[in-house]
Amino acid sequence: MTFLRARGVVKSYGHTPALRGVSVDVDEGEIVAVTGPSGCGKSTLLHCLAGILRPDAGEIRYRDQRVDALPEATRSRLRRTEFGVLFQFGQLVAELTAAENVALPLLFAGTGRREARVAALTWLDRLGVADLADTRPGEMSGGQQQRCAVARALVTEPRVLFADEPTGALDSLTGEQVLIQLVRLAREQRTTVVLVTHDVQVAGYATREVTMRDGGIDPTGLGLATSVRYPR
Repeated sequence: MTFLRARGVVKSYGHTPALRGVSVDVDEGEIVAVTGPSGCGKSTLLHCLAGILRPDAGEIRYRDQRVDALPEATRSRLRRTEFGVLFQFGQLVAELTAAENVALPLLFAGTGRREARVAALTWLDRLGVADLADTRPGEMSGGQQQRCAVARALVTEPRVLFADEPTGALDSLTGEQVLIQLVRLAREQRTTVVLVTHDVQVAGYATREVTMRDGGIDPTGLGLATSVRYPR
């Protein structure tokens, strides 16, 4: 049974095509970097795989489930239980503390408030930002915010983590530190990662690289990442 699969996925924004019949497979336990120039469709592909966007044609399957055919409420529940999503700017809730932000997915899933806070504090500690538990995003650096966002994405222990340019807003050193932690924690809990980036250094953390161009998969850009910078 294929773990995660896209077949013939088409997506347009108005009259502008973003995906032109994309097909790709992701095996369980892989860290796949989707690369390519800006505007090539890589973020749109990630959002379709994660069930955030519904494709215009084609299909997305997760394990034995047709994700694109599910109603919005079911896809939202899937993102709360099986999937984690990490965005470039973290998208933390400004009014909430770090611990409250990290606990949020658990609370939405029905976890008790005390249990959710304990889990949030544990994950903040694993990301090295436990001292920021009661701090709001506006009082944090970009790297601290993104570590909190990583904790929030992993607190539910998702089967798949979708990361859209997770270090794009960080300097190179901070971005590398966040990526090392992300890859290590994903490996520890056997989370599959689909990582969108235009940065070849970031792609070097993946076990496989898929290159996109003009809304499709570039067949010359498939294969192992050229320089895996963290032990597989």
